[in-house]
Amino acid sequence: MVNGKRVLIIIPARGGSKGVPGKNIKKLRGKPLISYTIDAAREVLEDEYICLSTDSKEIKELAESIGLEVPFIRPSELAQDTSGTYEVLIHALDFYEQKGVSFDIVVLLQPTSPLRTKAHIKEALELYSDDLDMVVSVKETSANPYYVLFEEDSMGFLKKSKKGDFIRRQDCPRVWEYNGAIYIINVVSLRKKKLHQFERIRKYVMDDFHSIDIDTKLDFEIADYLISKRT
Repeated sequence: MVNGKRVLIIIPARGGSKGVPGKNIKKLRGKPLISYTIDAAREVLEDEYICLSTDSKEIKELAESIGLEVPFIRPSELAQDTSGTYEVLIHALDFYEQKGVSFDIVVLLQPTSPLRTKAHIKEALELYSDDLDMVVSVKETSANPYYVLFEEDSMGFLKKSKKGDFIRRQDCPRVWEYNGAIYIINVVSLRKKKLHQFERIRKYVMDDFHSIDIDTKLDFEIADYLISKRT
């Protein structure tokens, strides 16, 4: 329970990855990538409220080797390149509800954010209220649509993505991008609509250092360097 709410942390960890094969169990400074997220989750909630959703027996075995029970193997149809996060979350919630256990809040933690800490998760949870669909972690984007982002018009000419007559980037409105680290989701909202349909969203701001999101081999190298500097 967090502030009287029943909270479930869900860590989605698919076995396949095109950008970095075996990404979730690949060692980052001697430690499997997914272990960083499991460790952070364990500092927030007890193991029984942490659900690792995976299709991979190897990931399941790794998690269980450090004492985290994995409640199920995700069905193959939810482990494809085209599989959506929404369906993965609903599958996990349905699994628990069939056992008579329901939750008010889902905390989605993707394994690709190894520098996210327990403090970030707890601070994001503090921003949550029942009138929201979601609290989501963001960072301030450097690619401001008022300044450096362009789209082609019907004639093939580049036009600013968002209209504005700003001379300096510093004068543009601040713009945020999801960093993929933390999603605090209202289960009632999730049962009604998909994440991209949410409207009542509040931001939780993180800095660039802790916002690293691993998708490529270069991201791995950057994360390795950042962790070495932190330690």
